[in-house]
Order: sequence, then C-alpha cells, then structure tokens
Amino acid sequence: MRRLRNVKIVATLGPASETYDTIRALFESGADVFRLNMSHGSHAEIKSKHTIIRQIEKDLDRPIAILADLQGPKLRCGVFENGSVDLHNDSDFLFDLIDKPGNQNRVFLPHKEIFNVIRASESILVDDGKIRLKVKSVAKNQIKCIVEIGGRISDRKGINVPQTIIPTTALSEKDKIDLEFACNLGIDWLALSFVQRAKDVNEARKLAKGRTSILSKIEKPSAVTDFNSILEVSDGIMIARGDLGVEMPVQAIPPIQKRLVMACRHVAKPVIVATQMLDSMVDSPMPTRAEVSDVATAIYEGADAVMLSAESAAGNFPIDAVKTMNNIAIEIENDPAYRELIDSTRSGQRKTVADAITVAAREIAETTEVTAICCFTHSGTTASLVSRERPRVPIIALTPLIKTARRLCLYWGAHCVITGHVDRFKKAVISAARAAKKYNFATIDKQIIVTAGVPFNKPGTTNIIRVSPVDEKLIFSGDHE
Repeated sequence: MRRLRNVKIVATLGPASETYDTIRALFESGADVFRLNMSHGSHAEIKSKHTIIRQIEKDLDRPIAILADLQGPKLRCGVFENGSVDLHNDSDFLFDLIDKPGNQNRVFLPHKEIFNVIRASESILVDDGKIRLKVKSVAKNQIKCIVEIGGRISDRKGINVPQTIIPTTALSEKDKIDLEFACNLGIDWLALSFVQRAKDVNEARKLAKGRTSILSKIEKPSAVTDFNSILEVSDGIMIARGDLGVEMPVQAIPPIQKRLVMACRHVAKPVIVATQMLDSMVDSPMPTRAEVSDVATAIYEGADAVMLSAESAAGNFPIDAVKTMNNIAIEIENDPAYRELIDSTRSGQRKTVADAITVAAREIAETTEVTAICCFTHSGTTASLVSRERPRVPIIALTPLIKTARRLCLYWGAHCVITGHVDRFKKAVISAARAAKKYNFATIDKQIIVTAGVPFNKPGTTNIIRVSPVDEKLIFSGDHE
C-alpha cells in the first residue's frame, strides 16, 4: 500500500472511530497517524484503541504512527446553581476561590495560580472567546471583572487568559500519569498541550526517558514569542489553532502558521497544522469551500501533516472526512503551482556531510530519471533530511527498527519500510531495489538513488550516495564489493 500524496494525515480517534473495522477503514482511506486524545476516555479505552491500531499494522504489514495528546493545564471555571447563567454587557462578574456553585454574580475558578499573576486591564475569555471580560481589580482570593462581550456561561467552560503568563508547567498531575501510561503502551509521539517555554518540553522529555518523541503544541501567545527555543528542544510541532486563535487576533494566525511551518522545515522537524480543518464534516458529508482552502493552504505552505479532530473522533462522517482530506492533498500536490512554491522555499543547508548528501540526492533526482530516493536510516535523521528537501520523486525510508519506521510516518513523503539488518552497502542497495519494486515506485528497467551511512546501524553517519539500477542482475554485475 502506498499513498498518492506526500503530506500526511493525522486522524483523531474517539466514539465515532473506536472499532477495528472503522479504524482500519480510516487507515485504508488515507490516515497515516492516529491521535489518541488523553482528555477523553479512560486508560482502558485508550489501550483498546492502541491494541486495535497495532493489530491493523500487523494485518496490513504497514507501520502506523500513534500520537498521544496530553490534556495539559486546561483552565476551566466551576459549576453553576442552575447549570448556566447569562452575562450581560457592562455588568460586573467575579471569579473567586470559593468552591461553591456559581450564580449571576460569581463563579469558582479552581486555578489559584491565576490569581497571583493576572493584572487589572487584562482579559479573561470564556468558551473559546465567545465571552470576554476585562479585569477591574485583583485581590488574594477574587478577580473582579466587567463584562465586555456577554453571553451564556455554563458549567466547566474553558477559560483563556491571553495576556497572562501562568507560572505553571505544561504538565498537570493528570498529564504525568497519562504520560507514563502512554509511554508504557509504546506510543510514537507525545503531544504537549499549552507549552509556554522550552523548559516545559525539557520536563516532559525527562519523564519520557527516551521512550517517545516529543511534539510541542503551539497554542499560547507566549509559545509563539518563545518559539525558536521551543523548537530547538522539540522533536516536532503542532500548530493548534483552536486556543491560539482565541488568545490572539484571528488575523494574526495565518502569518504565524506560515512562519512556524517554514521554521520547522528549516530544521527538518515535522509540523502538523491542526484544529477545525474540516469542521463542518462533523455533521455534513461535504466540507465548506473555505475549509477546503484552509487545508490546501497548509499543504501549499509545506506542512508535513494536516489533522482531523472532531471530524474523525466524534463526527457522523469520519471516513468521508479522511477521504476528503486525502483527495484535497492529491489535487494540490498535482498542481504545478504547488511544486513551484515548495521548490522556492528550500533552505539549502549544507552544514554537515548528511546535509550535503541529501541535497545532492534531491539534485540528482531533479536532473536524471531516477524514480525514488531510498534512504537507509537507523535513527531517522537521514530520512528527515531528505524529507526537508521535498524532492520531486518519492522517498522510501528503510530501517530495521519498527520504532523508527513508525515515528517517520509523520514526515512529509516518507514511505516507511522495515528491513532486516544490513552490514554491507550492496545488501542495502538490493533491499532498496526490492522495496521500490514491491511498492510500485519503480520497475526493473528504472534507477533509484540510495543513501546510507557506513558503518551501518550507527546513527548519524550518512556519508554515501549511489545511483543504482533496480535490476538486481545489474547491481551484482556492476558491484565488486
């Protein structure tokens, strides 16, 4: 099974997609990575989905990446006496630390840390910004506000404080428990919600102990400000436009998205564009034209992956949503303008031998009739560098490590293949030729590019490149190794 596009699709699993048949159908329709949202579902339910994915992986003989998304320190208000109240413009409202049901005048805010840092004139947003309050004054146990934009506030609605840096880590006690559980399951990527600074990522990495790759979700203004340092310590990035679009002016999101995608590509780290991409498909089999354009924009910008959230997790048309995103991606990548844009945004880095090898592989592919770039990789670095180049020919990432293959499923263009351990370059070339034929990337009369590191099975040694025939007879006759 091979994809007819390079950008990857991340599909969130939930009540609408929890059976073997549905999850398999999602994969066969185009999902490359499955997201397990730790905010919803018990550990038993998460484990069940994980088991199903690994069974599908075995049944179809294709590596599949699993992303566990931690809840993070999501801010929520308490409950109300009657379940909800209506807040009116210019009225006073109080957030306090009294753990009792709220009313028209006040509500419990179970986050003491906010009371210590929020200041007068700063904003408090409720329910994804639908309700806006301005802080009038702050006391030890209460925050007095005036309602600027009113509306209905109900039990446990989400709270955002866009102008306030909260002195907490990105990991709550629940997150730490979930992290350990997910790592023990064997997930491939761990997403950190509400990252604010690089030390949040470092804390998670310390707890993960090398068992998974760390992906930072950018959904706070402070994360945008400190993005370079966050990127440096992260293995990947998710641009989570939901909360980010609440805490920042909506018009600021598109240029931020574009800038962050380019920065990630520059350092060969995968980036996911996420949130509300085909949101109308929760209830409709057909997306809006604006949603299609939104997905297309992320692909034109060079994102490694686009993500479905509620569309595949809780919607009425989860398989249709994946098929739609797959079809959009194929159409965009066949557009001549797409290739022009991708080619024009290459970084052209040649700081290391591995950089030079992968750039050379792409340049050779552009000037000859090779049909694929086959990269042998132990750690995944070689494949990530080739992916950064966004070559015009397919990328076949060959590795003896299932863990590496799964992780690379998130990278643009990477078709991951598990091989046996190789100790000679000739064996690597033969394995590459066989993979190219097996997955219909090349016929016997074609040529491929093979990159690898010698000595084999040692991370970070990419130092050899070869243009090879696919015909094994020609490989043997032309190689006296």
